[in-house]
Amino acid sequence: MANPSGFAADGGDPRLHGAVVGQADYVAPRIRKLHDSSIMFEEYHYYAELTRAEEDASVTSSHADGEKTGVMATIFSSKSSKVVKQGSHDGSLTNEKMAAAATPLGNHHQVSDDEWTNAARALRTATASAIFYLITTDILGPFGVPFAIGTTGWGPGVALYSVFGLLAAYSGWMLWKIFLGLDSYHYPLNTYGDLAFRIYGRTARHLMNSLQTIQLLCNVGAIIISNGQALSQVSKFKLCYAVCCLIWAIAGFAVGQVRTLQKYGWLANAAIWLNLLIIFMTMGVAAHSTPNYAAAQGASAGAALGGDLVKPDPTTGAYPPIVHFAGLPDPGNFIGAINGLMQGVYAYGGAMVFIEFMSEMKRPRDFLKGMAAAQLFIYFFYMLYGLFMYAYQGQYAVNPSYQGIEPYAWQSAGNVIAIVSGLIAAGLYGNIGVKVLYNNILIEFLHAPPLTSKKGKILWAAIIPVYWTLAFIIAAAIPNFFGLTSLVAAVCILQFTYTFPPLLYLGYAIKKGAMLPGEGFDPATGRVVRHDAGVKRWARGFTKGAWYLNVWNIIYMLGAGVTAGLGAYSAIEALIAAFAQPQIGAFTCHSPLDNA
Repeated sequence: MANPSGFAADGGDPRLHGAVVGQADYVAPRIRKLHDSSIMFEEYHYYAELTRAEEDASVTSSHADGEKTGVMATIFSSKSSKVVKQGSHDGSLTNEKMAAAATPLGNHHQVSDDEWTNAARALRTATASAIFYLITTDILGPFGVPFAIGTTGWGPGVALYSVFGLLAAYSGWMLWKIFLGLDSYHYPLNTYGDLAFRIYGRTARHLMNSLQTIQLLCNVGAIIISNGQALSQVSKFKLCYAVCCLIWAIAGFAVGQVRTLQKYGWLANAAIWLNLLIIFMTMGVAAHSTPNYAAAQGASAGAALGGDLVKPDPTTGAYPPIVHFAGLPDPGNFIGAINGLMQGVYAYGGAMVFIEFMSEMKRPRDFLKGMAAAQLFIYFFYMLYGLFMYAYQGQYAVNPSYQGIEPYAWQSAGNVIAIVSGLIAAGLYGNIGVKVLYNNILIEFLHAPPLTSKKGKILWAAIIPVYWTLAFIIAAAIPNFFGLTSLVAAVCILQFTYTFPPLLYLGYAIKKGAMLPGEGFDPATGRVVRHDAGVKRWARGFTKGAWYLNVWNIIYMLGAGVTAGLGAYSAIEALIAAFAQPQIGAFTCHSPLDNA
């Protein structure tokens, strides 16, 4: 009889008191098939503890050698600390064996257990410094803050970003705890879906993989559209808008060829400082010039609130004065306020790729340090920038904000810099998006070669143009930039950052808390011992230890779900209105920033 829910999908059916479950003839981890449902929670946890112990010993050795690992060393790491030696082995691990060990469907009988774990070590090269730069590469976050505050007002805007930032950090901590408890060299965790599979089963994995694929594809598409808008503005709208967007889809064919996150580290580093340059440049210009009234007609906070606050007087042609609001600008405009709120969600949407980041780290424990530094960095500069720009532009704040300044020369400078940093961010999203598709579809169902092999690299190069073209087509069909970002934020980003982490942590805490003395995995026999099962076991796991944290996570998860529903409704309503104006779509030559 099948288990009644994915929560119990650990393999076997331990319903009898004192049951011993597992396979009669133990199969080594290297022989197991991909996403083997017979592997139970206790086995994953056992090997995870072994891996963490080995990593901790490595850290102790590094400290003895004088390696610096503080927060400042994370942000301003030396050149030597950015490159981590790939797994240690005696030279017997040939390229053929590496390829066999790198794919769950390879001929694992030709590699030994030591070669299998050494191959897993060799694939982990990213450092905490690289993680800091990768998390802070998000190009869509900072330049939507003035727009978000413009639709919510001073008080709600600050509260929005503060609460979302704190909860995003909490979610990152939960994902980190689960990763440390379930990932190992023997059973590597590679994606968010893998995490869901080990706690809730196959259905949860497919759901999260599907949503992650949609989000990453839309992220890439949104950046293509943003860069297309920037290029159209630089060209003074003389270049067809559809061509402006298509150029960046084609540019992604080349950027997407970078395959490892460690290689993206220096690109992400450059993107951060480019974004900061745009932030300070835009602030300086906004303080000494008028807003871009033309662009504000279609992409500003005032436009999202109905348009009356930014429309010129029909008789004099004069634009309304800049106004600010302590609270909601228009309490009756529910859709506009929620769309602004969704921009805040977008700013903290990095949790969706945290598992992929940790999976390529040599020391996953250091992830928390890199994430904490990145979250503080993001919050400080987002608040500084958003409040400053709102103070000078009010309801005329445009999304993205660097397109909302009036002097053409400064518009062009901001657009050109943003194009470069945006392309780097899109490359990062595309990199992870293709890996999700490659690992969960091509390898699992079509038996594609591993990415470390020559054939895998060729196949990767062929997939990248298809992925970027599809991203462009999907995004181009959406006739409203902030409507697109709001919809993606509600349907996907909010789930991965605020809904799924407490759901996953709840399942993890219950399964871990339910374990009694004398229970667990025996590596000698490959069996898992459990003394009971069912509701009694789940109740013990829920109440054992920090039960109040489990209660809070349920409240947190339900609140996030309600917010997602409101956000999706508001984004869809905004897009319905936008579809009534087909001229602002990316399949036309008319740029949405051109009010002529």
